[in-house]
Amino acid sequence: MGSGSDAAMSWGALLFLGAFHGINPGMGWLFAVALGMQENRSAAVWRALLPLGLGHACATAAALLVVIAAGTVVPTSTLRWPIAGVLILFGLRRLVRHGHPRGWGSMRIGMSGLTVWSFLIATAHGAGLMVVPVWLEGRMPVDSTHASHHLHTSADLASGLTATAVHGASYLLVTALIAWIVFARLGVGLLRSAWINLDAVWAAALILSGVLTLAL
Repeated sequence: MGSGSDAAMSWGALLFLGAFHGINPGMGWLFAVALGMQENRSAAVWRALLPLGLGHACATAAALLVVIAAGTVVPTSTLRWPIAGVLILFGLRRLVRHGHPRGWGSMRIGMSGLTVWSFLIATAHGAGLMVVPVWLEGRMPVDSTHASHHLHTSADLASGLTATAVHGASYLLVTALIAWIVFARLGVGLLRSAWINLDAVWAAALILSGVLTLAL
């Protein structure tokens, strides 16, 4: 990524987005808690965390890889428009088609299946794409060539992998913390009496990310 205060802000934004994604029950912690309650043991909760984190990281890495590939031939000033458009469309879709995660009736899923589920959920919710504008801003040199700068595969691959790791670690830490608190302290009563519906917040975050992408 870049240097100085801009880079520090970008790393902070990656950590914040990871925590924000981890807070969302639809991103995985609710699934981990449900598995733990089904098997009536905390080991099931902890066992679910690695595939959840891996799937989420793969979704982030995939979004960054697509942008890096496109950025080798298209200036980043041009890339911002489709990225912003997709983010806003994702946000509008979440506003129109909101609802609780479905398919909780059968929790018999292997670790590979849980990894794929996490990847698909993060991709479908635009979680990976939400990281792209932050990464672009953090790695961008602030100079006169800013508007027409192309991505350079080798350096940007390393930067993208680092961003994925930072974001993924923040997501996994928050997911693990919430899953443990709900499973070990709050119990099933919370899930029966309350639902933390973050659909509107998530949609707003996607739309805001798209708007900010154009403003960067």
